[in-house]
Amino acid sequence: MRRRNGTAVSLAFLVTWVLPVLAQEKVILDTDFNTIGDDGQTLIMAAQLDASGVIDLMGVTVVTGNNWLAQETADALRAVERLGIAEKVGVYAGANLPLVHDPRSFEAERLMFGIGEDWATAFHRPQPTEADLVPPPDGFARTAQQRSDTAVDFIVNSVKANPGEVTILAIGPLTNIALAIREHPEIVPLIDRIVYMAGAVDVRGNTTPAAEMNIWIDPEAARIVMRSDIEQAMIPLDVTEITPLSQPDYMRIVAQDGPVQRLLRDSWVGQVLENNADGKVSVYDTLALAYLVDGNFATVTEKRFVDVDVAFGPGYGRTHGYWRAQPTDLLQEVTIVKEFDNDRFFDFYVDLLTRPVPVAGN
Repeated sequence: MRRRNGTAVSLAFLVTWVLPVLAQEKVILDTDFNTIGDDGQTLIMAAQLDASGVIDLMGVTVVTGNNWLAQETADALRAVERLGIAEKVGVYAGANLPLVHDPRSFEAERLMFGIGEDWATAFHRPQPTEADLVPPPDGFARTAQQRSDTAVDFIVNSVKANPGEVTILAIGPLTNIALAIREHPEIVPLIDRIVYMAGAVDVRGNTTPAAEMNIWIDPEAARIVMRSDIEQAMIPLDVTEITPLSQPDYMRIVAQDGPVQRLLRDSWVGQVLENNADGKVSVYDTLALAYLVDGNFATVTEKRFVDVDVAFGPGYGRTHGYWRAQPTDLLQEVTIVKEFDNDRFFDFYVDLLTRPVPVAGN
């Protein structure tokens, strides 16, 4: 592989954290988008990295997960408009349902296995009609429009047009990527790498005791992608749970005023951290972006042969990370991130979330 971490940076970019000077990386952000949770924060940070020439953010592909596709797409359209990147960075709607898992299966899981799934995913609410969509706090997009290509088409076409140059930052369920691989297997050797926020390797899941949310929503898709012969790195709950946002770093962000700060203060993140000195909030997906641009954010990594449990039962969606090669050539060796340089990461995080944004379309 020709490079791993970003590109030349300006002097202002070097104030609190430093990246290696390497070639620019083309990135597709595949996301179950939310306005100012970890997915929304990741887009804000990626937009600033794109503006600084560290990455080339090619597009945002949306998949059902945190919410239903239509709501996430509406939120993503306003986000790219707010960030002033709507013309360059298109929003592409993808899969509305997982390959196999669906709301009826979810209800069966709860009844049959007694699993108290505790993360309020799309499955907890009915699919919205257009009239049911809830505007972001600053309203629906004024001018940004969903692109005509599907997420799958955009992924396939981008990879084919830039062989060996596209990294997929996968921070939602893996349905879009699995469909792209299954419909066009010829893209597998053309993808540079995939960096995930996904999985719970040696810790408890955050949706069921066995499973992390992004894997649990669509375990079959995760197995397809993770068994593909592509360079892969996983940022699982193992590291995100020990790299939380605390009040001091939150206060560094909201000490300034701007659209990001206002959204953050008014969100559930602000509710947890504003008046609670001991509060902690996981910022899952933002770690995956940090690792993508600089692998040195990770202080402990392991190589594991990874698979996903797709048997419908209490272990549905569990991530298996085997230390030794298994008696099959289906499993891929994946880099598992276990620990981060927390101080350096939060300098990076605060820096990118406090840079001015255009708030286009007002």
